[in-house]
Amino acid sequence: MPGVPAASSFPDRYGRDVLSSTPPAHHRRRPVATEVPARKDLVVEEASTGFTGAVTRVEKIAGELVVELEDGRGVRRTFPLGPGFMIDGKPVVLTRAVAQQAPVRKRSASGSVYVEGARARTARASRIWVEGTHDAELVHKVWGHDLRIEGVVVEQLEGADNLVERVQEFAPSPTRRLGILVDHLVPGSKESRIAQQVMRLPGAAGNVIVLGHPYVDVWQAVKPARVGLDRWPHVPKGTDIKIGTLAALGWPHGDKHDVGLGWKRILETVRSYADVEPTLSGRIEELIDFVTVD
Repeated sequence: MPGVPAASSFPDRYGRDVLSSTPPAHHRRRPVATEVPARKDLVVEEASTGFTGAVTRVEKIAGELVVELEDGRGVRRTFPLGPGFMIDGKPVVLTRAVAQQAPVRKRSASGSVYVEGARARTARASRIWVEGTHDAELVHKVWGHDLRIEGVVVEQLEGADNLVERVQEFAPSPTRRLGILVDHLVPGSKESRIAQQVMRLPGAAGNVIVLGHPYVDVWQAVKPARVGLDRWPHVPKGTDIKIGTLAALGWPHGDKHDVGLGWKRILETVRSYADVEPTLSGRIEELIDFVTVD
């Protein structure tokens, strides 16, 4: 028609192909909201109200999770946790923050921090002596990790009767300390008299320490509950403490082989220092500290 511009001269806002599924170019895509944990002090804007504030807490009210925001004037408002928030002009979905747990430190049987993959230190000149095989096995089971890390060797005495001569041969010094654990270290006992003789030797003062527990045998330093007892049985004087204990437990006790098996059963119940009487565990810790002082 005369005076009417050609159709092509009009801008086509809707496109020529009405069947096309492609949205018109002028239509803007809505930005995709990203999930953001609602951590304390995070500053967000609630989109519908424009209220802007820092997250103070997330809690459940009437079964619904809400987030509390505090603006710069100290005004606090709560909103449903989820979509509808903005950070720096971009939409976000607030989610409940998951508390980050601190890494749990692995502990050794003695309760010390377990050093993963640590190589054993070169053995020190200083030593820890214990009376017999069972004492040494118990010490190694509970404190073995500490001993390897510190480079401490535990040696057996096979009884305390020759302790004075052994200490003289060892020749203790400030760089060659000696920590000794003996059984039945109570006033008036044979072991207490031997300990006194040792401490009077030349060079012993400051370089030797003799500690012990009150039990006749180290077996009794294991908490009796580990083998189902309220207390260790009383063994009459003159009866071997190990044989008498096994008999009272109803375990085989005819010979040394039975004694060895009985001790193995007891030792297998020990998981950590918590299964050992403090009167022993405290002494072992003290001995390790003494011989590792530089």
